[in-house]
Amino acid sequence: MTQTDIAIIGGGVNGSSTGLELAKNGLNVTIIDKNFICRGASGVNAGTLTMHMTRAQLIPYAKKGWELWMNTSEWLSKEIEVEKKNGLCLAFTEDEEKLLIERSKVRKKYGADIKVISRKEAQRVDSNINPNIRCAAFCEMDGYVSANQTGYAYSKALKENKVNILENYSVSEIEYNNNKYVIVFENGEKLIASNLILATGVNLGKTLKFLQIDINIKCLPQQLIVSERMPKIMDTVITVANGKLSLKQFNNGTVLIGGGWPGIGNIEDNYTETKPENLIGNMMLACHAIPKLKNSRVARVWLGLEAETDDAMPIIGEIPNFKNAYVIGSIHSGYTSGPYMGKLLAEKILGKDVDLSLFDIKRFL
Repeated sequence: MTQTDIAIIGGGVNGSSTGLELAKNGLNVTIIDKNFICRGASGVNAGTLTMHMTRAQLIPYAKKGWELWMNTSEWLSKEIEVEKKNGLCLAFTEDEEKLLIERSKVRKKYGADIKVISRKEAQRVDSNINPNIRCAAFCEMDGYVSANQTGYAYSKALKENKVNILENYSVSEIEYNNNKYVIVFENGEKLIASNLILATGVNLGKTLKFLQIDINIKCLPQQLIVSERMPKIMDTVITVANGKLSLKQFNNGTVLIGGGWPGIGNIEDNYTETKPENLIGNMMLACHAIPKLKNSRVARVWLGLEAETDDAMPIIGEIPNFKNAYVIGSIHSGYTSGPYMGKLLAEKILGKDVDLSLFDIKRFL
């Protein structure tokens, strides 16, 4: 049996960010993933970095995460496409306008630099938006990451910091003996760890059951659509007031439509399936927001499984009744906040004074 200081089960943005920070502080870290680093939800999501779609209470964390993404060359990699963009959240109806004004007010209270602007002001920011909007919320702290590049970037950074990576390793059991964790793999191998971190995304509920902890983790199958390459039709990140739909155009000309109405999926057999009527609805809403998008064709459709707790707030911190066991996951709009949340958990493990009480798992127990 091999041994490690820290075993992290789950190699998405949350687990990888935590492991990278711990390794930089001299700890021996092993990251275990049943697939490849950032190949699950972290590698197939829309990559939107936004305050508009982040829960108000998480705005301070999202801002810190956004700042980290804008400086990836300092802590992660120079070889990843990250773009700072203005963000517009559009309201088309009177009810959506009221919702947008109220929501922007609350987010601003938590520190987001969001302001509601008129139709004409919004058109000056991006002339290609639908001219029939009633108003828009504007924020300069927006942008995107090319999510399909994160696996390569994190994997390279982790290896450079001597993190041991076990890919295509499925965990079948976790034994807790004498304040040590014995992780048993389906292939029969075992790993002993002094510290354990669970960062398994939509599988978090299933993984916590290894420690006899039972909480509900919802699985949200998000549909994503990418267009063929086309001339520039937008230079902002677009979201809509009534829904989770996001739009952005990459440097190669493709437009990515993320979120919106979901598809079908479950974690039992990692099954995903598109829902045609919802795909059509997402495309219609995207074309309604940016009319020039009607001139393009769909190149590819895929799904990603997003995790959510019953109160849609993250669980981050110590696992009760177990020494040196931690959990991180179910972070709403987690791609924006992920690197900072991982950094916070790492600092907690390193003995720094970090307040994670807002995310305490005990609220579900």
